[in-house]
Amino acid sequence: MRVDGRHGPILSGRCPLRLRAGYRPVMRYAGRGVSEWNMKIDTAQSRATNCAAASRELAASLSIPELGAPDFVVVVYGTSFGAEDLRRAVTTDFGPAQVHGGTSCLGLMTNAGVDIADGTGMGAMAIWDAEGDYGSASAEIVDDATEAAREAARAALAVAGRPGEIPELVWLTVAPGQEEKVLAGVRDIVGAHTPIVGGSSADNDSSGQWSQFGPAQSHANGVVVSVLFPSSPVASVYQSGYTPTAQSGVVTRVEGRRVYEIDGQPAAETYRRWCGRRVPLADDEAISILSASTLWPLGRETRKVAGVPFHLLAHPSTVNPDGSMDMFADVHLGDTLWQMQGTGSSLVARAGRIAAQARQDVGGAASGALVIYCGGCMLAVRDRMDEVCAGVSEALQGAPWIGAFTFGEQGVPPGGESEHGNLMISCTVFAE
Repeated sequence: MRVDGRHGPILSGRCPLRLRAGYRPVMRYAGRGVSEWNMKIDTAQSRATNCAAASRELAASLSIPELGAPDFVVVVYGTSFGAEDLRRAVTTDFGPAQVHGGTSCLGLMTNAGVDIADGTGMGAMAIWDAEGDYGSASAEIVDDATEAAREAARAALAVAGRPGEIPELVWLTVAPGQEEKVLAGVRDIVGAHTPIVGGSSADNDSSGQWSQFGPAQSHANGVVVSVLFPSSPVASVYQSGYTPTAQSGVVTRVEGRRVYEIDGQPAAETYRRWCGRRVPLADDEAISILSASTLWPLGRETRKVAGVPFHLLAHPSTVNPDGSMDMFADVHLGDTLWQMQGTGSSLVARAGRIAAQARQDVGGAASGALVIYCGGCMLAVRDRMDEVCAGVSEALQGAPWIGAFTFGEQGVPPGGESEHGNLMISCTVFAE
């Protein structure tokens, strides 16, 4: 446990976020019925089809002309919007806020509902917090993802006016592909025990149309880091909706995210046997199995919590003619992979349970929340996403929240440090 004079003891619960010592509410906002303490949080959605109109609609819905610029804004948007045009519009309409944006598969969800009809949805969550400090920055990933993450994290701390300090939370958006390296770079700046939570930006069909933006620039292959020093406590829960089966094996040949052998046998054949032949084998060309494998991911046991194993998931994406299999997360030689299994009902129910745990961990009342829900899970239960949204809203007891559908999820497993996984769900709650 680290206590550095600015923080109290680590908050008990699923994610070891720290309480700011001596926190007291200092003022109330009147009017809109969202957070009534010194931190005010609100969300909005837009159905406008161009960046300028959507940004203006969001700003008006959030009452920014009356309330002034927020301290921090998270923007979630579909791939129909150009990242640079949107960044310019938001930084104009929202004032000198710290803005953090990324694409989401098909759309988004908030406390107002789900918008995944055609991939043109957009929404924002704004935080006004005069007693807190916030900083956002981004960097392009060129040759060294770890150094890009370091650069963005350093810049975000400088913008927050807290260089060299440890934030309560890091909010992360990154292009898919090198998430583990990005996490390592952020840890180099903020320390191994600082919670790093967020998701990998997504598109609608895994064709690489995702994008990200910070206050100063936009990216197709970038990392956006926001450091949060909020004036109220914050807690985060990171779990999945899957359970292990009896099938497991050891990785005996692997290169990065391509697994060649499990227990000395071709990985694709082994996986196909474990999951009851629910995925095909490749002949002359590689085959995508993203959809077929969504309810049958592979898990790595990273720790036990009260005697119960926690599995970090990896989503099999492709089977290759040579019998190898590609994943959406790094796998290492000697890892034991467990065949995991999920159902539509488990994916629908889990988000609300995670949100309820996060709200309880923060003290029982929420002023707002950030939700990450795997895009693959969303696609698997697309026709039941209204149930998912309703479950989260019920768990958060009416607090405003925004959710993104991502192609990789970063969060803090129980009793651990921040990690990257697939098919995961997280909920990060700010206390009322």
